[in-house]
Amino acid sequence: MRSAYLGKWFKTVTFVQQTIRKNPQTNVTDTTTWYEALKSPDRLRIDFGDPKNGNGVVYTADSVYVVRGGKVARNAAQGNPFLPFVAGVYDQPLETTLRQIQPYNFDLTKLYTRDWQGRPTYVAGAQSAADTTSAQFWIDKQRLIVVRMLLHLNPTAPDEVADIRLEDYRPVAGGWLAVKVEIIENGEVRQKEVYSDWRGNVNLPNDFFVAEKWSDVPHWALP
Repeated sequence: MRSAYLGKWFKTVTFVQQTIRKNPQTNVTDTTTWYEALKSPDRLRIDFGDPKNGNGVVYTADSVYVVRGGKVARNAAQGNPFLPFVAGVYDQPLETTLRQIQPYNFDLTKLYTRDWQGRPTYVAGAQSAADTTSAQFWIDKQRLIVVRMLLHLNPTAPDEVADIRLEDYRPVAGGWLAVKVEIIENGEVRQKEVYSDWRGNVNLPNDFFVAEKWSDVPHWALP
């Protein structure tokens, strides 16, 4: 993956995300709009709702910073599992990517190939299709992009598997962006994401991804 795209993959990407979430306790579904900006290799900023309100998060591969009203409300050692796969692996040393994905307990000694949605796919972390519970990531064999992940994300329910599917990939500034994402738990779609207005290699200063400077830099989505 790294050797195929090193020096070619986008450095930044922005998009508008329609987020459809279902509460498993109440079965109530709500739809919100998020504004997202990714900076390679390991920064993701998400503005929840109108960026003028100053609410959102900044993710790295190993941390999260929660912002309310333009101020940091809290932070935690809880990284974003997407970052090493959709940006980092293409733009940083391999050893860094391996360190970042270590908390998800992929057994990289296990690998097999299969078809997924009509395309040949590598599955890392499992040895056969019979294994539907081990942590694993699925890579399109030709395009070398992640198309599915099975992860244990809930520490209070270690046996619960999140089935994450990245679909409808579009070419963006030398790389690829999945513009539809589904997170499935217990056979039910708990979160669906649909992207629009995606743009690659947008000029975004480093401070845009610093939580303590949330409101210091003009937002790309505002006039």
